[in-house]
Amino acid sequence: MQTVTVTGTGVVTVVPDSAVVRLAAVARGSGVAEAHAAMAAAAATVVEVAHRHTEETRVASSGISVWPARDHEGREAGYEARHSYAIACPNLAAAGALVADLAGEVGDSLAIDGVALEVTEDHRAGDKAREAAFHDARERAAQLARLAGAGLGAVQTIVEGDAHRGPSPMPKIALARASADGLEPGEASVSTTVTVVWELAY
Repeated sequence: MQTVTVTGTGVVTVVPDSAVVRLAAVARGSGVAEAHAAMAAAAATVVEVAHRHTEETRVASSGISVWPARDHEGREAGYEARHSYAIACPNLAAAGALVADLAGEVGDSLAIDGVALEVTEDHRAGDKAREAAFHDARERAAQLARLAGAGLGAVQTIVEGDAHRGPSPMPKIALARASADGLEPGEASVSTTVTVVWELAY
């Protein structure tokens, strides 16, 4: 039995519907205790504001550090303390309002490291990408079969993702872009591959 093996790719775009804001409360002081105390006060405000915009369980500390600070000429200038957070917001409006309120209430002690937009709703994007990948594989296989003077017979095997590495990842994160009106959702891509073996029919 002769066969043809083809890998198809399917890509589907969806609109992100939630966001994770990564930020930190940062403060300086002449000593470790002073820097830490100032940072702790700013961190308390961060948590208070965050709880207005998302559930308490979605506010997570991701790191606390204190280190010697230096000025622009490299001279020692006391200590700097930092408490980092990852705050998951239920939607983009909440994320935009969170950032605005933090900027107003935490002020210069706020450092925003980034905002990642995510797809959390069930858009059936994985199913659609899988279907598109199979159709892509079938079209490629049909063309190869015609070039060989044959048609496509029965499907012998189907493997999602690389046959040697297992299922391929399906990216779901897009970077946020700030605008005057808040966060622009843009698009996120969900992709997969399907490797199919068909019998050649002569």
